[in-house]
Amino acid sequence: MLNNALLQFVDRMFLAKESMASLEAALPASMLAWLIIGFFQSIVAYSGTFVAQYHGAGNSRGAILSYRAGSVIAVFSGIIAAALIPAGLAIVPLISDSPEVVSRAKIYFAILSLGAIAVCGHMAASSYFTARSQTRLVFWVNVGGNLLNVALDALLIFGLCGLPRLGIAGAGIATLLASFAQWAVLALLIAKERPAISETAADEAPTAQNAAATANSGNEKITLASLAGRILKFGVPSGAYSILNVLSFTIFVFVTGKVGDVAFAVSNACFSVNWLLIAPMEGFAIGASTLVAQAQGRKDAKGARIALRRTLVLALSTVTLLSLGAVVFHHPILALFAPSGPEAAEFHSLGFKLIVLMAAWQIFDAADVVISGALKGAGDTKFVMLWMVVAAFVFWLPLVWAVKLCHNTMGALWGTMVAYVVLISIGSAIRWHRGKWSSIRLV
Repeated sequence: MLNNALLQFVDRMFLAKESMASLEAALPASMLAWLIIGFFQSIVAYSGTFVAQYHGAGNSRGAILSYRAGSVIAVFSGIIAAALIPAGLAIVPLISDSPEVVSRAKIYFAILSLGAIAVCGHMAASSYFTARSQTRLVFWVNVGGNLLNVALDALLIFGLCGLPRLGIAGAGIATLLASFAQWAVLALLIAKERPAISETAADEAPTAQNAAATANSGNEKITLASLAGRILKFGVPSGAYSILNVLSFTIFVFVTGKVGDVAFAVSNACFSVNWLLIAPMEGFAIGASTLVAQAQGRKDAKGARIALRRTLVLALSTVTLLSLGAVVFHHPILALFAPSGPEAAEFHSLGFKLIVLMAAWQIFDAADVVISGALKGAGDTKFVMLWMVVAAFVFWLPLVWAVKLCHNTMGALWGTMVAYVVLISIGSAIRWHRGKWSSIRLV
């Protein structure tokens, strides 16, 4: 996840050097695209939870069929996402009052949305490996894809080696091609495994784990269609959580876009740094989700609790060090995005304030991300979705609107994020502690 965040960081760093308008357009356009892609990707990603629970139960047939069901959902998701591009283009003008920023945002949004099928297909394949604890393989494939993206960024954004200078369109094309490459490699590796599929769990090799899985399932015959339906049943709330999370954040970004050009550019740059810090927490969340799901597949609630506790210790230790580093080295970090000339001093001054606020919410944000991942791994997706609605749309966004009316500055608007993240993390922690998740059965 840190590797993927570095990719986006480099993208925006290149775009900042190409033009300030491209930097202003990149974040809101990508967030709008993610409103569409993120919903489908989260549904597809939930196929990995089924893979993990079947893997924990020793049912390899259920695991590979879960991957295939996720892949089918991914293809249909890509088609629907492409069909929604015109609707997204109609929303883009709300991003900024600058025609140049809006024009670039439309281009970037359309290209990213066309890559939805690759993003979702890549998620299905990577989730299959991650759910079976083969995370290093996914990491190296992503490293290769992201290095390809960085190389294509340099060539296409700036028009090197005789290629046309495409600017923000080049960044979008580079991301699209890298996503397809990553998906293709992982899909070929899965095909190379040639996993056998028997008609029931009872037909598998007679190991102790498979015997337990067969006994628990009552010899139930697993089909691709039934698995796709179950993935949708639990995955749609997970996808709704993602889209509501991104929607609330996108509304916030749109509000900050009206504060001023320099302030908006600073905010976008600092959010790029924020993603660099929170991305490893998303990785820990996937780890917690996988280990909790595997434990649930074994009907081991105690093991699930231990997995989350250890993951939280690692995640909170990591984010604390990273946040301190961002505060200490704020000047060289901001210099990667800052314009030259008289605006540079204002850029650095506001940037330091925003990075301090960002560091203040990181620990709570990390805790919420990891605990929410564990709850989703256990199948408690409806709570995660509903709590997001309450925290973001009942509490945070009304607070943002009130601050905008009373004190419309970037620092004050960012301050609302601290209150929001503290609230949502407390609610998630209480839900986990009560333990209702332990009685949910996916497989």
